[in-house]
Amino acid sequence: MSDKLKDAVLAEANSARAASGEILKSGAYLYPFKGIFYFIAHKDLWRPFISRAGRTISLGLGITTFMFTFTYVPQMAIMAFTSGPLAAISAALLVLTESSTITNILSRSFLVEDALIDTFDGTLIARDQEPLVSQGRQVKPRSSGRDAMARLGKAFSRPFEKFKPQALIRSLIFLPLNLIPVVGTLLYIAVQGKRVGPLLHARYFQLKGWNATQRDEWVQKHRGAYTGLGISAFALEMVPFASIAFSFTNAVGAALWAADLEKAIQ
Repeated sequence: MSDKLKDAVLAEANSARAASGEILKSGAYLYPFKGIFYFIAHKDLWRPFISRAGRTISLGLGITTFMFTFTYVPQMAIMAFTSGPLAAISAALLVLTESSTITNILSRSFLVEDALIDTFDGTLIARDQEPLVSQGRQVKPRSSGRDAMARLGKAFSRPFEKFKPQALIRSLIFLPLNLIPVVGTLLYIAVQGKRVGPLLHARYFQLKGWNATQRDEWVQKHRGAYTGLGISAFALEMVPFASIAFSFTNAVGAALWAADLEKAIQ
């Protein structure tokens, strides 16, 4: 690991540690878990996920097969120096983590972008935030038997950026941290969590009509909360074969927090 990478990792780790008090105080780290239970309890929110499940599973299986074929043995050889007799298991877990990360980035960019937006907006509708959602899309009137997802009309714009190689490269650069048992994985999650947290509210910021300056000021003011949100969400999305499902529950959790923020300022 180069000195530059070491310095970057230490800086990110120190930043997360300094914000640990604010992370715990904010409670934002709980929302990804709240999103799981809310998603399970509201079957209408399943539709966007189900519509993309086949393609994302195929993508995940393809990437995982490729990674095990070409990267498992070299990484097992490296981990023999850090994990000893457990190298085979540790390397398998690392390859699964790498595959999950790559699958998540590619699927978000090419397969599930619209579905995640619909899930986020549908959750806001279910939490009585129609005025907010109407800033970014048509909202159909409430009627008997019409659930939250059925009320979503045409979206005016989409907030998520298309695929950027830098996002994938950044994740892959920090992946070797997982070669360090326990501590390295925790550092990796902390580094990525700080990046992921604000991205989970990209749709919220757009619905609020905020420009880049307003968005950055808000995130900086709530840095600990967004770091906590990102850490929990990213940790869930590291779970092999379940990362795509957790992407949707994380969108639900982020929308639940957005709804609570709106109610707090009303």
